[in-house]
Amino acid sequence: QLQASGGGSVQAGGSLRLSCTASAYTDSNYDMAWFRQAPGKEREFAAAVNWSGSASFYADSVKGRFTISKKTASNVVYLQMNSLKPGDTAVYSCAIGRLRFADPPDYGMSYWGSGTQVTVSS
Repeated sequence: QLQASGGGSVQAGGSLRLSCTASAYTDSNYDMAWFRQAPGKEREFAAAVNWSGSASFYADSVKGRFTISKKTASNVVYLQMNSLKPGDTAVYSCAIGRLRFADPPDYGMSYWGSGTQVTVSS
């Protein structure tokens, strides 16, 4: 089970920090990622971090504004979102699996949580 939290409503330029815990996974050697889905659109990749937290990857749309991190030796992942834009409005879900960037759109993620709503107003 993956439980995301930290969503909310902010004005453009504001910040939010999302958290996600994969409570059913006792092994911390999993990669984790954040995806988002805006109303009427397909789910899209936002950011990912490898199992050790030593490498992170971002979609071009969030690069430089979002930072993903993973708590050491755990399956807890964070997404710090700064300089938010109305276009960032979406349900954000975390995912866990083995990263495979050759396999879009899921990139090797196996399980997704239910998500948390982020709304950015202009």
